Amino acid sequence: MGIRMWGETDVRRARAVVLVAATAGLLTRMIIAANSPGPADVRIFEGFAKAITGYGPVRIYAHPLPGLPVYNHPPLAGWMLLGLDRLTELGFSFATLIRVPASAADFACAVLVFEIVRRRATPRTAMLCGTGVAVSPVLIATSGYHGNTDAVAVAFALAAAHLLADRKAPLAAGVAAALSISVKFIPVVVIPALLVAALRGGRPVLGRFAAGLAGVTALVWGPALLTVPLDLVHNVLEYAGGSYRLWGLVRFADVLGAPEPVIAFVQGGGHFLFVLVCVAAGARLAWLRPAEAPGVVAATLGLLLLLSTASGLQYLTWAAAGMFVLGPVEGFAYSAVVGLVAVLGYSGRSAVRWSEPVLYLGAAGWFVLAVGLFTGVRRILATPPDAAPTERAAISAPRTEFRSCSTVD
Repeated sequence: MGIRMWGETDVRRARAVVLVAATAGLLTRMIIAANSPGPADVRIFEGFAKAITGYGPVRIYAHPLPGLPVYNHPPLAGWMLLGLDRLTELGFSFATLIRVPASAADFACAVLVFEIVRRRATPRTAMLCGTGVAVSPVLIATSGYHGNTDAVAVAFALAAAHLLADRKAPLAAGVAAALSISVKFIPVVVIPALLVAALRGGRPVLGRFAAGLAGVTALVWGPALLTVPLDLVHNVLEYAGGSYRLWGLVRFADVLGAPEPVIAFVQGGGHFLFVLVCVAAGARLAWLRPAEAPGVVAATLGLLLLLSTASGLQYLTWAAAGMFVLGPVEGFAYSAVVGLVAVLGYSGRSAVRWSEPVLYLGAAGWFVLAVGLFTGVRRILATPPDAAPTERAAISAPRTEFRSCSTVD
């Protein structure tokens, strides 16, 4: 008698709560963006934008950039920076503008996570997860203060999985997947999993997904591949990340006194081995549970962060939204611990010089991530192989919720 049935009205109310939270989260991020200088990356991105305005978003890869690091961003990011630089001519601050795409992506991710989770759990759980993304301190810090493109790439990757598994729109899913790797190359680890999920849907689904993926990839990457192929490969595809030892396996190896050649190898060419592990794990999980593609993408991106040999506060974004896809407990636990890492890290002397407390919190966050991935993947594998997302929600809900859950899609 205490169990309440969930109907369409409840879904609409839950969605409205998420929209309000996402709007408040977006405003919070933009207030931070408008009133803070941000880390060094803000100035670096502004330098990139000026260089792109001079050389163009294609030939930028072939030009040395004195005073700036290697330009390691995919072609779509270049067009974005060009557009932002044009907007500064109208009087807008670049330091504020560079935080807009990631902040908007977080808004989209909050709604997206709600739509993904409500098909697999009750609207109340979906509301918690969507709201969690909106107020996540990890995302507020990395998007509102840092302003890198990681959140945008993650949003497109999760959208691709949602479109493929839940919306039955493989062509649009392929487009979203291509956009995800065109703004930042990190989500390339989920492309094989998405292809496997599409394959499990049948040849027509795979064909449409591949058409969207190949078409947009050719459109965005084609000009640079034809004009400056070697520079593009060197700057973007072969980029191994920074050499800082602040997070995860490299941090633990350093603390435990691993030989320098070993650490150098892991951070150099050896990091591709960890990438292959992520690709293989995601593809296998997608083969076993293709209907759970959003969870597979979330788990694969989380595993990439877990095994990452590079360190950066913005990298913590990779798992932030996805952990809520895996479960509310996993999402809130990760956001609480790792959010503290991000907030304290950005409050320190430098985003790449973590204090001892932040390093310890980072180690704790790594273990929280590991446990969350374990429980999340176990939950995915516990789903019946042939169960559609709405059927999964019905199976996991009390019997009195079955009928109403099964009618809400």
